[in-house]
Amino acid sequence: MSHVQRFDHIGVTVSDLEAATAFFVGLGLEIEGTGSVEGEFVEAVCGIPGAKCEITMLKPADGGSKLELASFVTPDHVPGSPNAMANELGLRNVSFEVGDLDAALETVTAQGYGLVAGVGEYQDMVRMAYVRGPDGIVVSLFQYNS
Repeated sequence: MSHVQRFDHIGVTVSDLEAATAFFVGLGLEIEGTGSVEGEFVEAVCGIPGAKCEITMLKPADGGSKLELASFVTPDHVPGSPNAMANELGLRNVSFEVGDLDAALETVTAQGYGLVAGVGEYQDMVRMAYVRGPDGIVVSLFQYNS
């Protein structure tokens, strides 16, 4: 018996919710909702006494799985590894299929973010690049070749 019924979302903690939201909206995600959580519920789930965080839930235009961005108001956020590479344990990347990889890369570059390395092509089927976004989040952008 499978306990999982569907993949719902990935949650990412960021230091600047507004900047991170702008980054992902620039790639084409839509804001589904915003809010804050605090009190007994979030303390029980996160195990952080006195926790309060602001949240933005983003969704793709096709209504697929979502991306939750959270920024802690209390306590202060704890820095992660903003220059982590793909072989570091933990969340490796958040990946999105895009219609035009070059245009998506121009968008993130205009926002001040850049490539981790370069653009790769796999067996003439797909082009992909890793972008280091807000707080060092590695975002994989890929385009299937026609």
